[in-house]
Amino acid sequence: MLKYNICFIKRGNEILLLNREKASWMGCWNGIGGKLEPQETPRDAMIREIEEETGISQYDLQFKGLVTWTGDDFDFGGMYAYIAEVPASFDYETPKKTDEGILDWKTIDWIMDNNNVGIVSNIPLTLPMMLNEAASYDHHCVYKNGKLIDLIHKEVSSSIESDSICRELYLSNYATKQEALS
Repeated sequence: MLKYNICFIKRGNEILLLNREKASWMGCWNGIGGKLEPQETPRDAMIREIEEETGISQYDLQFKGLVTWTGDDFDFGGMYAYIAEVPASFDYETPKKTDEGILDWKTIDWIMDNNNVGIVSNIPLTLPMMLNEAASYDHHCVYKNGKLIDLIHKEVSSSIESDSICRELYLSNYATKQEALS
């Protein structure tokens, strides 16, 4: 089972991002998220994390799939991915200092700029699909020496969010691949 979740809160042409003060991705702008608690559903965990990290409670939350990863120096991992949309007129002043880092609204163009080295490396490659595609995807990131070297997008059933059997069946493919590499 995946241990983490991530959400990109969208307001018009802006996304609320967190500049993280802690690992992982310390010093980089990233979505809102965290760790699932025992027996917590992915959606319930995401709702809790949004409330804890931002205090925002009114939004349209959409499941967008998974972001998974493997690397030469760490095991398989991943997170449930969401987009939460608030009205373009939503008033939420930033920058805002939190226990996790600094929250601030960033334009989608700023996030996607090829010269932007302050954003988590997979976001410019996954966020457009999350924002523009109706389908859910597994965005599988492959890292070597801490650098993103490949990203594979695979359409998945949105039932992965709520159907634990469907989710475990899908994720078992990664366990089989990991065992074959060992």
